[in-house]
Amino acid sequence: MHTEFLMGNEAIALGALAAGVNVVAGYPGTPSTEVLETVAKRKEGNVYVEWSVNEKAAMEVAAGAAYAGARALVTCKQVGLNVASDPLMSLEYLGVKGGMVVLVADDPGPISSQTEQDTRTFAQFSKVPCLDPSGVQEAYEMVQEAFELSERIGSPVFLRPTTRVDHGYEAIEVAEQDEWLVRQPEGFVKDSSRWVIFPRLSVVNHAKIEARNASLSDEFSASPRNFVLPGAGECARKGIATHGISYTYVSDNLDEACLPRVLRVGTPFPFPERLAVEFLQGLDEVLCVEELDPVIERALIAVCGRHGLTTKIRGKLTGDVQPSGENTVESVGEAIARFLGKEVPQPQPSDAPQLPVRPPVLCAGCPHRASFYAVKKAMGKRKTIYCGDIGCYTLGNAQPLDMVDTCLCMGAGINIAQGVFHVEPDTACFAFVGDSTFFASGITGVVNAFYNQANLTVVILDNSTTAMTGHQPHPGTGRTMMGEVVQKVSIEAILRAIGLTTVETVNPLDHELAVETVRRVADEPGVKAIIFKSPCVVLARPQATSKVDASACIGCQRCIRELGCPALALRDGKAVIDETQCSGCTLCEQVCPVGAISGGERL
Repeated sequence: MHTEFLMGNEAIALGALAAGVNVVAGYPGTPSTEVLETVAKRKEGNVYVEWSVNEKAAMEVAAGAAYAGARALVTCKQVGLNVASDPLMSLEYLGVKGGMVVLVADDPGPISSQTEQDTRTFAQFSKVPCLDPSGVQEAYEMVQEAFELSERIGSPVFLRPTTRVDHGYEAIEVAEQDEWLVRQPEGFVKDSSRWVIFPRLSVVNHAKIEARNASLSDEFSASPRNFVLPGAGECARKGIATHGISYTYVSDNLDEACLPRVLRVGTPFPFPERLAVEFLQGLDEVLCVEELDPVIERALIAVCGRHGLTTKIRGKLTGDVQPSGENTVESVGEAIARFLGKEVPQPQPSDAPQLPVRPPVLCAGCPHRASFYAVKKAMGKRKTIYCGDIGCYTLGNAQPLDMVDTCLCMGAGINIAQGVFHVEPDTACFAFVGDSTFFASGITGVVNAFYNQANLTVVILDNSTTAMTGHQPHPGTGRTMMGEVVQKVSIEAILRAIGLTTVETVNPLDHELAVETVRRVADEPGVKAIIFKSPCVVLARPQATSKVDASACIGCQRCIRELGCPALALRDGKAVIDETQCSGCTLCEQVCPVGAISGGERL
């Protein structure tokens, strides 16, 4: 063993490698992304790693590997689990042979997600056991335990870290590489009575799953991942039940002079009921401190009912803990103080200046800005809807562009545009989707639109990477996570194979041509597509930067008011360019009505 200073996601990856993982598949999404990337970086021997086209594909790839006796890891974030839920729900009924861990990173806040959904609740719904680490060291250890548990019970197992565990750092003890378990999978053994799902098999296996989970509840009650800390002093008849990173926050707020009994739940499903009964004995009331759903609170209420206990259970359902959002040391401290009847700590005044508000914005030189601006100029005042999607380009909703009217989930914009068209056929419908999202979940929307005779313009914003989550490869980049150079999957060829006859590819930084292309294509009937192709400015940054000739600038502010580029500003009534941010994309040069800006280098 040796010590390494690791991010939580890095620790999970090393834990999986130490457990002898054979196959890792996932789809990038904050806060989970670094797990798969670290496996790819640190792996040795015969470990296969892929960024799958989406989470459903990743789940199915991992299932196939587990059928063959391999240890498989799936990585995604909480909204990615929605995409993967179709195979997972059936997979739980069939089971697996090799250990299969489904790493789902939840995002309280949410900091970088559409939802605050709680994978502990999904574990109950899907009947899949769930482990919930409180810190980096425990995450490293728990992923190894999850593989062992999965293999022993023949079921997928959730590992559910949250953002503060995923992105927290800690010096932890990890195994030497020569101590990693080496797995040699048995291979797939044909047995249609086991691997082919039919209703009769599902009925039989459902009963087995319920019995297994009841047994696991007893087993988890004796697990060191679940424990009770004794109370002391005047607060000994009160208790706190908690989990995950919230356990750390609770620990930071405890006072030995008034110490409530504490239940730490590391296996939220199946819930350790026997241990919970022991915890509740002799307590008058319990405060449940958790993120995000009242999972522990509901479980303890049910335990009290089944065992005739009169302990009052408080938490989110009673308004004693905030019902949504991320917990903090301060918010947990306030809730505990109120619960224990102490004075609620007040924030201390600070002389530090307020930090400036920095709303998220498209990078200076981002080709998506040019794409949105071209469509906006082309469509003018026509009745139009702009349906967005999940990616960097969601930031096109901000002023002054204001080019994202809807955003729901990955790939949804294309189908939402169809729905609007069928209700308002006089509306010009546009759907924006990134290249990675097109492969992940956009293709079926185009097929649906073409088949059902919709009238819309699909705009693919192709910057040749998965930019929002850290520039991961995808099928259109021509390289894999294993480092292989492969043939690129052509977006244009896919669109034409579906049946689209109008597919135009244009560089959005050629503003005049881009505007003309949008006007022409938008007027054609049926489903048509424009591929705005220009590399992400973070990966392909020009050497030259644009400069303003102050003597020629007339102070019209058109470049500032219409583009919203963070490199542009106004000083003494004239436009100025911050050369440390400018990428020299030339869009502002093309917009300037008097040619006062020059010097850039268009890619």
